[in-house]
Amino acid sequence: MIFVDADACPVKTEAEQIATRHGVKIAFVSNGGLRPSANPLVEMVYVDHGPDVADMWIAERAGPGDVVVTSDIPLAARCVEAGARVVKPDGEALTAANIGTVLATRDLMTDLRAADPFRQGGGRAFSKADRGRFRDGLERALRAAAAG
Repeated sequence: MIFVDADACPVKTEAEQIATRHGVKIAFVSNGGLRPSANPLVEMVYVDHGPDVADMWIAERAGPGDVVVTSDIPLAARCVEAGARVVKPDGEALTAANIGTVLATRDLMTDLRAADPFRQGGGRAFSKADRGRFRDGLERALRAAAAG
């Protein structure tokens, strides 16, 4: 099963295409506002509004053999700990080997932003190359999850 943290996910279309090609069920989990899919492999899961409700829903269900698509690092850490494969929308795999460093970096950056309220700017724009890396990353994660 593929679980997609769907509220701000820029690769929902790519994830559905790959899931369909592999014949794997996919759940788009969100607080609402997503258009339903006619694809029988797609489950639209609408959770209550509130902080981290979608994350909690995914974390309670993801485990060995599953793939989670998210850019939420704390959610990724919970899913990795549960044995799921995790892929960020830019294709980066989050694993037991790197999740500690990624989580520490996230926490450091949060602290730095909080210490400098005048710090402006966001991340770079999501690119075609990011979409390609995501496709490759999700393909690798699905093959690895299927292999056990």
